[in-house]
Amino acid sequence: MNDAGFPRVDDEPADRADGPSGARATASVDPDSYGAVAVLWQPQPEHVDHLERVRAACRHLIAVDNSPHADAALHARLRARGIEVLHNGNRGGISGAYNRGAAALYAAGREVVFLLDQDSQLGADFFDGMMRACARARVDGEAFIVGPKVFEVNLGRYLPVFAPQPRMPKPERIDERRDGLVPTLFVISSGSAVSAAAFARIGEFREDYFIEYVDIEYGLRATRNGVPVLVNAAVEMRQQVGQYVKRGIFSTSNHVAWRRYYASRNAVHALRSNASRWSIHWLIELLTLHQVACVLVCEEHKLRKVVAIAVGYFDGLFGKLGTFEQRHPRVAAFCRH
Repeated sequence: MNDAGFPRVDDEPADRADGPSGARATASVDPDSYGAVAVLWQPQPEHVDHLERVRAACRHLIAVDNSPHADAALHARLRARGIEVLHNGNRGGISGAYNRGAAALYAAGREVVFLLDQDSQLGADFFDGMMRACARARVDGEAFIVGPKVFEVNLGRYLPVFAPQPRMPKPERIDERRDGLVPTLFVISSGSAVSAAAFARIGEFREDYFIEYVDIEYGLRATRNGVPVLVNAAVEMRQQVGQYVKRGIFSTSNHVAWRRYYASRNAVHALRSNASRWSIHWLIELLTLHQVACVLVCEEHKLRKVVAIAVGYFDGLFGKLGTFEQRHPRVAAFCRH
């Protein structure tokens, strides 16, 4: 064990991997070296049960409740099980929840913070496998972001990585990879591990994004600031986003209209903001048209959603961020569902 509580990575052959996740058989991980932030939004009983299972594997767990109103009984139950609770009331959206929870854990001396959703599906060896990957990443520097290999249940496949090559990043399949760290431009926030040094260098998650593309913007910003973003192919996580609908060649997560606004706006803003480094701005119109097509073919409330996408597109184009309600109160009220 090194001074920061990470397992050593130089005590075994590089090609050895033990256990179902491929985690390397090194010294045990210090449970005080890491913590986790789980973001809650009007959690159901199964989410609370899942959170308690996470607490059994992670000594330092903070539940940041973004629900509009604090549930005193729920918070008391969680605290009785050793889970710290912060009620954020959706201030700054999911970004605000990440920032509040991560700041508290870093202030308490945690070297690595994991970001979790209330329904993140983690294997029994998730934290050990991820912390061993963090130890390998730390060999090249204190600042890093490591995410697991993600299987998207709705799509029925693993999410690709985007190698951080100059100008034109291309998706790369890692379905057959079972070990090693794969460089990428970004990882999804759920399940990712952010070192204290990385958070200090990159800064907080953008609360003016509120939700959607928060993790993509953060990964791109990390790469610009010399912080490596890596996928740990040895540990897998299952993810299921939204109520999935598929019709012909079109498939969609079927999000509500107000989320369509943030997805459209933040995609435009994040990609345009990084156009000078990576030639990804051409994706803006393609992504916008794809959203519209999915709504028209697969979803209900078509008018509300198309209006939200269009307004989001122009707000992103001109850098008008913040909450939908503050920016366009009447349109936001129309797109509430």
